[in-house]
Amino acid sequence: TDPSDPLKDAFAAVRVAARAAVSGLTGGDDDDVARRQAQGAAQEIFDVAERLAKLDERDVIWVSESERFGRQAVCAPLSVAGLLRTEIFDLHPSVLTSATLKVGGEFGSVGVALGLGGPSAAAYRALDVGSPFDYRSQGILYVARHVPPPSRDGISPEVLAEVAELLWAADGHTLGLFASQRAAEAAARHCREQVPDRQVLCQGDGHLARLTAEFVEDPQASLFGSLSLWQGIDVPGDTCRLVIIDKIPFPRPDDPLMQARQQAVAESGGNGFMAVAATHAGLLLAQGVGRLIRSLDDRGVVAVLDPRLVTARYGSFLTASLPEFWMTTDREVSIGALRRLAGTGT
Repeated sequence: TDPSDPLKDAFAAVRVAARAAVSGLTGGDDDDVARRQAQGAAQEIFDVAERLAKLDERDVIWVSESERFGRQAVCAPLSVAGLLRTEIFDLHPSVLTSATLKVGGEFGSVGVALGLGGPSAAAYRALDVGSPFDYRSQGILYVARHVPPPSRDGISPEVLAEVAELLWAADGHTLGLFASQRAAEAAARHCREQVPDRQVLCQGDGHLARLTAEFVEDPQASLFGSLSLWQGIDVPGDTCRLVIIDKIPFPRPDDPLMQARQQAVAESGGNGFMAVAATHAGLLLAQGVGRLIRSLDDRGVVAVLDPRLVTARYGSFLTASLPEFWMTTDREVSIGALRRLAGTGT
């Protein structure tokens, strides 16, 4: 953000007006609920305007629009690394744990993003303690190399056909993770038509907690959804024997924050796409793939219906971010494995 941007003057004017409103609402009867609510709302406006009036060149600001909130000015720091380093890591011993801290097979990408890498950062120790799961014997990573790569036209007929065939082979028991709600809904409609004897639940049909409970309770149900399912669902056991991922979860190309971060990396001599977009995708992909094996007894298939995972130059970086499943591009091998798990194959 340009420090001389007239937006700062506009936010400063809102701050002054909000401060006056807070002052005018101060005092009065403590039992006046409406007054206290109005004061709280004015204080919130003041706090936001105070932050926005202090924009600097390391802030990214853009205007978004939605049916619920209308037009909004959104602000985010270009990087949180410096803030985390100065406010937390330089002051306190810290232990960070996660199943997905390694991206591209190493800790460096996440370390730099958290302020733990670089010449001015304190040294840190990274430790991979392994997994209790034997991924190569418990699961298959199937990449549908034969389907067309994703396009702006939405989910393709070939991918829809693949989703329905895989769900049929697994006899339900499918968690579908889609890059958009529109794709999830299109896949749910298609599967309901093609596999009508299996229940297909879709995010948006009801509260997610209720849908998840139905998914667990109905042994042949499937659940399709978008981003919140990539990270927020844990269903060990035979409920989920197939995870479908329709496309590599790269950030939207028109995401202002991601664009700004890629540009900053490129201006400093790095590869903006790999450092930002591919790292973001690798982290989400690892979280999505991790929905399959949740216990020592789990077995199943992860199907990635995006051929770029094996055809693009960045594919090896992304696969290095994933659990070490046995990997194949052979559709019939995956169908056969799912049918055996379902007890319908030989």
